[in-house]
Amino acid sequence: MRTSGRPHSCGRGVTTAEIDAAVERFFVEHDAIPLFKGVPGKVPFPATCCISVNDEVVHGIPGSRVLLDGDVVSVDTGCSVGGWCGDAAVTHPVGTVSPRVQTLLDCTSGVLALAIQLMASRNRWSDVASEMAKYVRDHGFSVVENFVGHGIGRSMHEDPQVPNFCTPAFRRNHDFEIEPGLVIAVEPMVNMGSKKVRVLADHWTQSTVDGQPSAHFEHTVAITDAGPVVLTAPPAADETLKPAGSAA
Repeated sequence: MRTSGRPHSCGRGVTTAEIDAAVERFFVEHDAIPLFKGVPGKVPFPATCCISVNDEVVHGIPGSRVLLDGDVVSVDTGCSVGGWCGDAAVTHPVGTVSPRVQTLLDCTSGVLALAIQLMASRNRWSDVASEMAKYVRDHGFSVVENFVGHGIGRSMHEDPQVPNFCTPAFRRNHDFEIEPGLVIAVEPMVNMGSKKVRVLADHWTQSTVDGQPSAHFEHTVAITDAGPVVLTAPPAADETLKPAGSAA
């Protein structure tokens, strides 16, 4: 799965269900198995993507909501290809957003880029996570602490847990080394206001408690002997995605 790591304009007037359907068609064309559909909960998750709008932080269920000028929409999805999993998210502006909202998007994509950069030079995740939290605070925003990134490989969720902040308890009990062979999904979630979230009546969508916007960016990153490799990066200029069944 390849995604853009930078925010860009997302079309107005479409519904979140239409976006989800387009992603599902793309997965079918490339023999990609969606990872989100059917995830158990109080109700199984019903869609290929989590699509969260404005104050919705993560786990939004696609539906009939029409995107309007000034909205921000996070598209988070994962799939398995050849038995290996990938997970990525991008938050897009819809039409023209306020300067402060654009700064929120830039901060969230920027802190993900910072984390990937630091993974080349830091030995332990606690050092990266501490720098991520400081970056967000310095921009005047809040790191969501209810949800974290995760290891990923043959399964979507594997050890270790990958927070975007660092606590003494994490440093003592759950810190891990950044070394070749590690593959993790790094996914900062950043709120404009309070870091606190609440679950909505659909049992999945997580929203900010104060109604302020949120942003979410994610990449699946592998650590190699040469440094971090973003597995969900956009295709290179000379690389194309081939339909399922085509020759390599």
